[in-house]
Amino acid sequence: MTNDVDDIEKYILQFSQEVQEILRNIRKLIKDNAPEAVELMAYGMPGYKTNKKPLVYFAAFKNHIGFYATPSGHSQFEMELSKYKQGKGSVQFPLKQAIPYKLIESIVQFRVAENNKS
Repeated sequence: MTNDVDDIEKYILQFSQEVQEILRNIRKLIKDNAPEAVELMAYGMPGYKTNKKPLVYFAAFKNHIGFYATPSGHSQFEMELSKYKQGKGSVQFPLKQAIPYKLIESIVQFRVAENNKS
């Protein structure tokens, strides 16, 4: 029987070394900023919950990293995210550009505070 942590590692291992490094960096950043978060596989991607509520999700694609922080997480950082392709509650960070780890960290911190309030 596997657990979600093992499944997340298997998920990461299916990508190139460069993409694995990005995914591990994002995973570490989330765990560092939300140490109480529960790690799980959801919708076929790594996801995190705090207080039994969705926190953030991320996934790798051919040309980008998808980051999902619910609509509130994205609307709060609308200005900073405006240069990236977005959907409702999602943003695409192109693999050909530097991944904005500081921005991701800020979004995670915002979402943790938001989940702790309600």
